[in-house]
Amino acid sequence: MTIELQDPSDKLANDPDVLQMKAWMAEDRITDSVAHFVSGPGIEKLSLSFDIKKLHVALDEVLKITSFEGDMQDQGFAAIPLNRRPGETTTTANDLSGRYWIRADDRYVEEPREDLVDEGAFSEFNPQFKGTYFETVHRELTRRFPIGRMRILSKGLYNCNSWHRDPEPRLHIPLITNPGALFIVNHHVTHLPADGSVYFTDTRGYHTALNGGEHHRVHLVAALAY
Repeated sequence: MTIELQDPSDKLANDPDVLQMKAWMAEDRITDSVAHFVSGPGIEKLSLSFDIKKLHVALDEVLKITSFEGDMQDQGFAAIPLNRRPGETTTTANDLSGRYWIRADDRYVEEPREDLVDEGAFSEFNPQFKGTYFETVHRELTRRFPIGRMRILSKGLYNCNSWHRDPEPRLHIPLITNPGALFIVNHHVTHLPADGSVYFTDTRGYHTALNGGEHHRVHLVAALAY
């Protein structure tokens, strides 16, 4: 009599994880969707837009006048304030960043960082940048919305922000970007192309921005002071 030994793999032929893995491996996971904007809860595109070529010219003009500021430049975060409190010529580190909340460790306890900023107090466009296209952008935004701090924010390559939430939502106008630059609000992630579009990001929810590309990402960011 011949005894046939069962192949151990036969015992797993109907294993749900094995079957599911085969189904996953059969799917095409290659996509170019990260090169486009995909709206979702907390990230939406406005109908308002600006001339991207003029935005680039304005960025060059501003960088000839000043440079990025902040004590987190080694961590890939730097800012240029475009508006200010009326007559105020000194920028504090808290003005560049400001209050946010974070769950920093395995306790999962939410804790505040930095001091609250009175967004509504930043009502004056910085005279240094008068005549640049950014003045036009500031004027058009403040005609429509209560705009607080308006900053140019730079994010270094291969870099990610903390997973945090802010007191207020923001408007983003990408100036320089790459397909590896992504924005995440709660569980929705998308790329924000630099084409002059204005994006609403509800940063009252937990969010982060990451730059997985080989070049700096630069956005114009305006707080909504509702």
